[in-house]
Amino acid sequence: MLRLFRRVFSQEHTRNNQNVSSVLRSLSSPALTAINCAVNPPMEPKLYQPPPHVRGMTSLDKEAFTQTIAVPALRVRTRFINKVTKSLKKSTIQRPGICRVVQDKEDCPDFKLVLLDPHKVSSLSSFSEAEAEALRSFDVLEELQYYELKLTYENLKSEEVLQAVLPQRQDVTSAFSRVGHIAHMNLRDHQLPYRNLIGQVIMDKNPGVTCVVNKTNMIDSAYRNFKMELLAGEENMVTKVKENGVTYEFDFSRVYWNPRLSTEHQRVVQLVKHGDTVFDVFAGVGPFAIPAARLGANVLANDLNPESYKWLQHNSKVNKVEGKVKTFNMDGRAFIRGPLKQGLPVLLKGRSSVHVVMNLPALALEFLDAFKGLLHQESSCEENVPTVHCYGFSKDDNPEKDVVAKASQSIGYPLENCCSVHFVRNVAPNKDMMCVSFPVPKKVLFSHNEAQTESSEAPAPKRQKCETTDATEK
Repeated sequence: MLRLFRRVFSQEHTRNNQNVSSVLRSLSSPALTAINCAVNPPMEPKLYQPPPHVRGMTSLDKEAFTQTIAVPALRVRTRFINKVTKSLKKSTIQRPGICRVVQDKEDCPDFKLVLLDPHKVSSLSSFSEAEAEALRSFDVLEELQYYELKLTYENLKSEEVLQAVLPQRQDVTSAFSRVGHIAHMNLRDHQLPYRNLIGQVIMDKNPGVTCVVNKTNMIDSAYRNFKMELLAGEENMVTKVKENGVTYEFDFSRVYWNPRLSTEHQRVVQLVKHGDTVFDVFAGVGPFAIPAARLGANVLANDLNPESYKWLQHNSKVNKVEGKVKTFNMDGRAFIRGPLKQGLPVLLKGRSSVHVVMNLPALALEFLDAFKGLLHQESSCEENVPTVHCYGFSKDDNPEKDVVAKASQSIGYPLENCCSVHFVRNVAPNKDMMCVSFPVPKKVLFSHNEAQTESSEAPAPKRQKCETTDATEK
């Protein structure tokens, strides 16, 4: 809870140099109660009570979930049905596939039954004053009826099905990341025996999802992809997504894509203006590079993964910015000491801004040492130093301070007074993703670094590729 509170209010309290614990102590009891409710919302009463025999099911049997329950209802004249349902919209039953208005059990064409939520209405006194007044004006009979409602698998929410099946007192999740037609889950060990059932439920309950996969290992390869197993549906990993008005296509099993980063992509891209230059060191399939090019920036985008490089080029063409995006397939440090270094001398003398995006949070901070002594000679007119946006993970109680300390150590210069830190997202209970932004200090950019010089003169890696796609290609 403390960690959540700190993340929400981190920027304000950092400016005021306040300790989170002291802030919490200063809050009133109602304020603390509100925070606690936000973190642990009260449980709503359940309409559906699952049959005991579905517990432990590993192969989905939809018929086993069928149940009949008695729900309260109002007998309403047919001509008043629309007005009554509108007046009682907060009290009527809300359930997937269930119609709130059904035929009167006496089969009288002049009357119909309006089904009510049994957890909100138990008697006529349960209605609010406004609802009661409306009922009187519509000549509703002064008594509640009871209707035998049949609930089936189709009427249940995904979390209801999974809570009914999985072991009690263990974590049950129906959460997933949506990537086009693919639902991507991160199942825990105790959920694995039920993985195929979970996959089928997720696919059934989410229109448009035709493939459900589970991540089977951590992202530990140089290419930032991970092994996946198919839980349900068709094994088609080539997908199409739209983010912030830009279309991307890629093979989800062979590149890195995180739909939770769309806001961060947009935040950084909005800092870019027409005519600026963007160096994207770990570009992936282009979520920073392509929107920046659409704004009129000149983009040099690089990724070590050959598959990401391929889809980066493809997406540049799909979004008709291939003439603005120069693509590279090389190591990030080699890209900084190669194409970035070659382009900087002219850009430093210009008026347009230069941005360097380094979105590889597991390792990017370590690559900042590549800026040491990148250029050999400083002149008075070289004032337009590039601004770096570098991402990193932190498990520290003070992640802002932690990532700045790591960045300072890597680049060899204290950045505390010349950088800004932005909280991106929480990736685990004790792991935050942060972005530290700063202008590259001149003392770093123009420092003498013999190791840097030797490295920059070393032969280029054999796997390097560099291509600017012809703007006339379709």
